[in-house]
Amino acid sequence: MPADAWITLAVIAVMVVAFVTERVAPPVAMAGAVCGLYLLDVIDFGEAFSGFSNSAPVTVAALYVVAGAAEYTGALGGLSARALGDERPRSERAAQARLVLPTVAASGFVANTPLVALLAPRVTGWGRRHGIAPSRLLLPLSYAAVLGGIITVLGTSTNLVVNGFLEQAGFEPFSVFDITPVGLPIAVVGAALLIVVAPVLLPDRTAPADDLARVREYTVEMLVDDDSALIGRTVAEANLRDLDGVFLIEIERRDRVIAPVSPTDLVRAGDRLIFTGNIDSVLDLQNLPGLSMPHDRHFDANDHRGHRFFEAVVADSGPLAGRSLKQSSFRDRHHAAVVAVHRTGTRLTGKLGEIVLRGGDVLVTVAEPGFRNRTRDLPDFALVAALDDTTPVRRYGVRIVEATIVALIAVAGSGLVELTKTAVAAALFLVVSRVITPSEARRSINLDVILMIAFSFGLGSAAAVSGLATEAADALVRGFEPMGPVGVLAGIMIATLLATEMLSNNAAAALVFPIAVAVAGQSDVEVRSLALGILVMASCSFLTPIGYQTNTMVWSMGGYRFTDFTRLGAPITALVFAGALVMIPLVFPL
Repeated sequence: MPADAWITLAVIAVMVVAFVTERVAPPVAMAGAVCGLYLLDVIDFGEAFSGFSNSAPVTVAALYVVAGAAEYTGALGGLSARALGDERPRSERAAQARLVLPTVAASGFVANTPLVALLAPRVTGWGRRHGIAPSRLLLPLSYAAVLGGIITVLGTSTNLVVNGFLEQAGFEPFSVFDITPVGLPIAVVGAALLIVVAPVLLPDRTAPADDLARVREYTVEMLVDDDSALIGRTVAEANLRDLDGVFLIEIERRDRVIAPVSPTDLVRAGDRLIFTGNIDSVLDLQNLPGLSMPHDRHFDANDHRGHRFFEAVVADSGPLAGRSLKQSSFRDRHHAAVVAVHRTGTRLTGKLGEIVLRGGDVLVTVAEPGFRNRTRDLPDFALVAALDDTTPVRRYGVRIVEATIVALIAVAGSGLVELTKTAVAAALFLVVSRVITPSEARRSINLDVILMIAFSFGLGSAAAVSGLATEAADALVRGFEPMGPVGVLAGIMIATLLATEMLSNNAAAALVFPIAVAVAGQSDVEVRSLALGILVMASCSFLTPIGYQTNTMVWSMGGYRFTDFTRLGAPITALVFAGALVMIPLVFPL
């Protein structure tokens, strides 16, 4: 194997370790790998940064703006409300059908990551109203969105990435509906299987929202006595800031509420101090000198001067990941207090301010109603939802957004105008018509995904030009060619599946596509057929919570454990694999 191939393999191995251990954010890991290969002269400048001149990142960014306009205006909210309905489902399978089928259909035309971000709070609230735990709904929501993503090229960013690879390599890319004869039957059968097996395989888990009642139980109000020694001291000087296991979240002073509480706020006679935390620690507050328990009323988290509870999912590569609440100055930065942290189905104990946060952690926070809108400007959270299921949206532009989406699908699907131009035109129209502001459009674009896509082209180029793809293709052909072209397709799909679950969908496509091109050259198999196998398996990640963004978003939000994904995902993965292995040769002969 050439020296450059060994260097590329070593750099990729380091990148994989970085992905798996989560020591650095995925975009940083991939950017570091590509830049390292450029500095080591494995690839030149043009190859390293070719993704930034490819149409795929631009198309994905434009589609994110369209999806953002739908979220800000609530354009899809009415459709989701009509699909779910107000009446109680006859059974859990009926509930799954109401959820899964419309989600699969919508995800074929709206990027599935923003779609899940839009629907998850609504689905959670709908389930609570009908006595259905979030853990019974959120994972099927994610899987339905993933399945729908392979119906058209518009469904996922990975579809567009694979299309970009085909174009870069000189092959004809897929049109919007080229993959539909393969993806639609798989999505329909997968949705049916999901409806049947989800009620059986999904356990009941305690979601962060389910802990809200318990949060209220150990949220308590203390009164500052008239002769208290705390009067005139700051919160920090009175040692009320760093109590063990308990947090001062509000001060009520006559007709004024101070929240969040700053260390420099002064304590005054008659102040009502609102604490929350571990129940034993809350009870210990009664022993603090100068504080007494008022007998007239207690803190009501539902109706307390407009302050509300929110779930906030920590973004994988945002400024909160890898830092504690104290290190990130969470209260001062967000004007909110964290009352609970959930990770992989477990409510973390101990001093919340010292817990090092990870991507996917769910923070239960108390803040004023504007908290959700304010956090749209920040990269800290992947999703913020009010726990009372009220998601304020403006209604201006709903019909414009819906018409724009229909026009985008019709024009791009007809082939009269290429997808990138259509998507850019749709995004520009929504901004110019003021349906979505420029700042909102910018915030709608997931920069991490865009960077991953752009750098994935450099990684693919390194695998190709270094000879690593050729060596991997030799091994793959030797192992699977005896089974014929279908065996070669199966080998490519298995490699993609393993890479997707370990890394991410776009990284997997970047690694396997150059191998597929080399395999096609050696075994006389059609490149586009192998590319479609990569597209399906890279887009359909069901076995782990880290293989796809929508899985990560619902991981802690639904209180799931890692094994819950594998339990429900295994039969769905087997069906998708078998379906693709049957359908691809029929539609795109090998």
